[in-house]
Amino acid sequence: MTAPKVDLNTINSPADIRRMSIDELNVLAAEMRSALMHKLSAHGGHVGPNLGMIEATIALHYVFNTPVDKIVFDVSHQTYPHKMLTGRMQAFTDPAHYNDVTGFTNPEESPDYDLFSLGHTSTSLALASGLAKARDLVGGKENVVAVIGDASLGGGEAFEGLDYGATLGTNFIVVVNDNDMSIAENHGGIYADLRLLRNTNGTAEPNLFRAFGYGYRYVHYGNSIRHLIKAFQAVKDIHHPVVVHINTMKGLGLPVAEANKEKFHYTAPFDLKTGSSLRQSPAGKEEQDYTDIFANHILDRMKDNPAITVLTAGTPGAVGFPPSRRREAGARFIDVGIAEQMAVGMTSGLAKGGIRPVFAVVSTFLQRAYDQLSQDVAINGQPAVFEVFHTGVFGMNDETHLGFFDIAMISNIPGINFLAPTCRQEFLAMTDWAVRQTAQPVVVRVPGGPVVNNPACRLLADYSEPEYEVVEQGSKVALIGAGNFFYRMKEAAAILKEKGYTPTLINPRCLSALDTRTLDTLRDYDIVITAEDGIVDGGFGQKVAAYLGEAPAKVLTLGLPKKFMNRFRASDVIHQSGLEPQQIADAAEAAMAI
Repeated sequence: MTAPKVDLNTINSPADIRRMSIDELNVLAAEMRSALMHKLSAHGGHVGPNLGMIEATIALHYVFNTPVDKIVFDVSHQTYPHKMLTGRMQAFTDPAHYNDVTGFTNPEESPDYDLFSLGHTSTSLALASGLAKARDLVGGKENVVAVIGDASLGGGEAFEGLDYGATLGTNFIVVVNDNDMSIAENHGGIYADLRLLRNTNGTAEPNLFRAFGYGYRYVHYGNSIRHLIKAFQAVKDIHHPVVVHINTMKGLGLPVAEANKEKFHYTAPFDLKTGSSLRQSPAGKEEQDYTDIFANHILDRMKDNPAITVLTAGTPGAVGFPPSRRREAGARFIDVGIAEQMAVGMTSGLAKGGIRPVFAVVSTFLQRAYDQLSQDVAINGQPAVFEVFHTGVFGMNDETHLGFFDIAMISNIPGINFLAPTCRQEFLAMTDWAVRQTAQPVVVRVPGGPVVNNPACRLLADYSEPEYEVVEQGSKVALIGAGNFFYRMKEAAAILKEKGYTPTLINPRCLSALDTRTLDTLRDYDIVITAEDGIVDGGFGQKVAAYLGEAPAKVLTLGLPKKFMNRFRASDVIHQSGLEPQQIADAAEAAMAI
């Protein structure tokens, strides 16, 4: 007999599901899956990870006494079911409330159930081990559970957390959600071990987790609530570290997601039946963004130069390399998995070995490899090339995925040439030069926002030394616009010219060093204004201001605030930061009137 339908809107906390039978929990899972599919198809989001974790999330909250017992979800892009069970169901059942929650755990939404704001990978073991140690130090008894996907196990912090967690000697429960997928396919030796464990129902030796010192349980039917509950009940209140290895299906229940796991890891709104995007591309436009432009261009260059090799760290689609382009590149496309530190170190080794490595990476994820940029690459002066995508205020807008800290972070590392193209033509010219040269590491900051074509842009044959482009020569007021913000300055210059001023308009090109010869010509100006699509603190503008500090010219540095912003609209941030062309022109005029 089929259990009666569950009204999802009556589920306000995990306590509401602990009274249910297994049959009722299965009905609950089916209805949660249906609600998730309808929201995701209309709203977009992480599809595959969430559909695959519904049963495990139900079982976790059914067995463990959350929020007294603590659950830390790695990355947290699989936590929509968790949010549905912890007081946020309406955000998944009512289209009017779809935007009420973020795509990741967030303590501001639920301080009891969302312990950390998370969006980067391989962190749950370290965070949970801290919670477990804190519990032991204060004499607590609660369970501490770290949930981590197989892809995240490939990150360095996960190995460190796994290594330390085994030494706790007390309750520390690791749930490994193994769906045999990263965003794309997994890469690394660990995955042969996981595959062997799956194929032998958890009996194979050697066993990675036992080798670290963990107890171990395997759940082959990782989307079976009954089997999951049994496994979690067996480890609840355990007195030593243990791994529960569950075999799940990414995208379960949605045929198009099961058939194309990479595409449906994260997607914009789509048709539930066909999987086709509901966001139409401009008719006749073959290259939609800078990722396409980069991938097509570098593949052409690879045909002429057998030394060029492209790397990514688990995000090939985000840098323009879907499966078809990966196949075209063959062995000269390297995906190291979600391991940015490894990728940056490897670029240094490749460059030392005579290869021309190009690491294509999402801005927010490059933060994870700061030490390697400094130590492995810059100190050693290796001519590695970094193409940094999804930058600035027009990139991602979750507080865990911000792309506007990279200028301040990277441009202040000695020895790195940090370039900021303003348009398609300049982007390709800088990329070509970066790959040709062998003297230094080069970072090309790919512009955020729509592709700009500017055939009039003056290109250089050599970008090794800072050489600003003075696009318009004027007097008294200088507008220096970095990267895609150059065009804001260009519009501001046009406004000022209508009022009778003759502004000097400059594209700086390089953000890590100053063209002092050009800056010296601005010393007697009334006002010099800089604008950049990054935070002001530590950014390009402050370098200009410091250099001109004793000059008569006043310097105004415009950019983004140094703060974590969540679910923002780029237009709002731009207005609040005084970066609209009219605001820039007004600021210039006000400064000259003083």
